[in-house]
This record gives sequence, structure tokens and C-alpha cells, in this order.
Amino acid sequence: MSAIAQIVPLPRAVPPVLAVGAFLKNAVCVTRGAEALISPVHGDLGTPEAIAAFEASVEALVAEAGVTPVRVAHDLHPDFHCTRYAQSLDLPQVGVQHHHAHAAAIAAEHGIEGPVIGVSFDGFGLGPGNQSWGGELLLADGAHYRRLGHLAQLAQPGGDRAAREPWRMAAAALHRLGRGTEIAERFKDIPASAMLGQMLDRRLNSPETSSAGRLFDAACGLLGVHPIADFEGQAPMALEALATRPEVLPTGWIVQDGVLDLLPLLACLAHCTDPVRGANLFHGTLVEAMAQWIGEVAETAGTPYVTLGGGCFLNKVLTAGLVEKLGAAGLKPLTASKLSPSDAGLSLGQAWIAALS
Repeated sequence: MSAIAQIVPLPRAVPPVLAVGAFLKNAVCVTRGAEALISPVHGDLGTPEAIAAFEASVEALVAEAGVTPVRVAHDLHPDFHCTRYAQSLDLPQVGVQHHHAHAAAIAAEHGIEGPVIGVSFDGFGLGPGNQSWGGELLLADGAHYRRLGHLAQLAQPGGDRAAREPWRMAAAALHRLGRGTEIAERFKDIPASAMLGQMLDRRLNSPETSSAGRLFDAACGLLGVHPIADFEGQAPMALEALATRPEVLPTGWIVQDGVLDLLPLLACLAHCTDPVRGANLFHGTLVEAMAQWIGEVAETAGTPYVTLGGGCFLNKVLTAGLVEKLGAAGLKPLTASKLSPSDAGLSLGQAWIAALS
């Protein structure tokens, strides 16, 4: 069985590098001349079986490629097994910011070497100062990037638990709206809700995040869509499935100093009793808000290309709406087609960045 699941042409020939992907939906990549060789997806690196498959895949991929990597690229998160594995190799290491890699993966896939506006929307990726990022607007240019903007910060009560319990993000939204006293009553069937308002008041175990995934979760929690989910992403997938005809709440967002804040939309959803109407309002308003936000930075970015990367762009309603809006504005939206926009395609971006470093 081949260690290579896919071969993606690169914009030009580059030195051979190894990229070890991320924790979720892990796949690895090796460059060979003007092509990138990508492994099958191993899944999340949270089990001994997945870790063993990952390590075997790296060795098999490098062997089948017939190259000797000159450097290895890895995520910035120090606790990922793939990061520690990369650091154990006797190779120069290139730490690559997660959302930069998402943008670079799509730029490389489309054969673009120059700058792109990178819209990277997902659940989590570590920022350069150990911040929780996930709703990022970047100017990505090969091995370099700068942050142009991001989604407004929202507390994530309970840390990682909030990714599987959307009611927690809904509670964070209510708290930010000054309605923290409503949390216990609104979620009275969930025992932990009794103390969550105080937890948010004291900022206990409630790290701030710009995550688009957690914004989706907040909407789901407010609309009663899987308040407690079986897996991360279940609630947003259900919210997408509910959308029938997206509509725009004209007062649903604020853009200031590069920060896109959808708190007015969340305030509206807090009163919405129809999940279908809520799903339509959420998707329609998010698309309209993002189009304005991206359009404002595009005026001075010096490039018409906009990459749409990260797991949130598996959402067809969001992606199709945004592609249409950006195209109508004269921009050139780029989506993942050969690989997934999620972390399964991340190693291509890591490899491209490391090859240009």
C-alpha cells in the first residue's frame, strides 16, 4: 500500500522538506521538486494507535518520496505529539503558525506565490504569543504573514470542554452582553450552569478566544441546537443543515480596527425561538459581515486573492455565500479543492512555508 495518498503540484521546485501536520485530522507532507506528496489522514493524535500510524507514515512517506528532507515544519503548539516528534529529529526546525499554514495550503494548491488575504476560520490554533486564535484575517506572503484582523474575543468557560458543550459559549455570549444572571435559569437542566456566571465574573478557567468555531457554538447554544454535543463540530454541522434561506440582520455586526464583532447578532439569537430562522440569520449575517470586513482590508492589501481555509469552510452555506459576495466585489476567492480546508490539508501549507523559509 502506498504511503502517498495525494500529489499536489507546487508553484515551483523547492528543497525537500517534511511537514508533520497538526493534532486533529493529522496528515503529513514531503516536498519533492515541484510537487508535494501527502499521506493519508491518520485522525487525531490522541491515541497510541494514531501516534503509531503517524510515525510509521512519516518514515514510509519519506522513503517512498526518495528524498532527504533538509528541514522539518511543525505547528507552534508545544504539546502536540507531532511537534515533539519533529523536535526529536536531527533536522533544522521551522515552527509554522496554524492559520498561516491554512492560508499557505490553499495558495500553494492554486499555484500562487505572491501575497494573499488569508481568511482562516477554525476551532483552535495557537497564536505566536500562546493566544487562542481561530477567526483570523491575515496577509500571507510565502514564508511571512501579518495579522490584519480577527473575530472579537469571547471567553471560553471550561477551556476545551466548551468545544463539546455549546451552551458554555452561549453563556459566555450572555455574560458579554451583561446578561450573566440569566445563565443559570436559561440552562437550568445543566447542573454546571448554576456556577458558570460566577466563573465568568471571576475569569476562572475562561481563556479568551477569537475562534470562529466557538462563535458557531455560541449561536448553537443560544438556539438550543445540541447544547451538549457528542463531538466537536456536531452542533455547527446541525446549524448548517437547518439553514434554508440565509437572511441578513443589517445591524448584526461591528467592524472596528480590524476586529469583527458579531455580538449584536448573538443578542438577536438569544431571543430567537425558531432554530431555522436563527440558522438563516446566523449564516446570512456572518457572510455579509465577513464580506464587508474582508473588503475593507482588501482596499490596501495589494492582492485580489482571498484564501478560505480552516474547518469552518467545510460549511457549504458559509463558503458558497462568501465566494459569491467576494467575487461580486471584484476579489478572487480561493477554496480548497484537492485537499480539505480543515487540518487534514494543513501539512501542505506547513511544507510550502518551510520550503520558502
